[in-house]
Amino acid sequence: MPHTWHTRAETGADIPVVRDIVRAAFPAPEEAALVDALRADPGAWIEGLSVVAVDDADRPVGHALLTRCHIGEHPALCLAPVAVRPGSQRSGAGAAAVRAALAAAERLGEHHVVVLGHPEYYPRFGFTRASAHGIGLTIDVPDEALMALTLDAAHPLPAGTVRYAAPFGI
Repeated sequence: MPHTWHTRAETGADIPVVRDIVRAAFPAPEEAALVDALRADPGAWIEGLSVVAVDDADRPVGHALLTRCHIGEHPALCLAPVAVRPGSQRSGAGAAAVRAALAAAERLGEHHVVVLGHPEYYPRFGFTRASAHGIGLTIDVPDEALMALTLDAAHPLPAGTVRYAAPFGI
């Protein structure tokens, strides 16, 4: 029987746990350092868009982060990273955190989200190939890896080059 994950916005007490989750989920420490740098960047960080999936004891096991970026001159959000403790991967914890983060962004009136990630995973949330909308990057990545999503059909995705927050180094 699939687990039903609860989600909530990250709290200050969750910061070290989120760091541990990201370190455990990625082979290199750069992803955890990126989350810390984004948290410290007032131009990137948006309160309430760092979301954790928690177990029945309210311990975070998964994390999804949305931070400010731009598509051309249009404000957008970047989904990265998404991380789940190795023992809870493939349990739906990551998907629950992503869905909760996207719903929180929509409640805040955000319209567009981009993700650079696995093309087999992110379409389940509504992401489509960004190039089909005229969205690109300044670096070379596989075309299918850059995806975009509009949270509001009244605001179609704008064309343009994605400008990430400075901590991404892109």
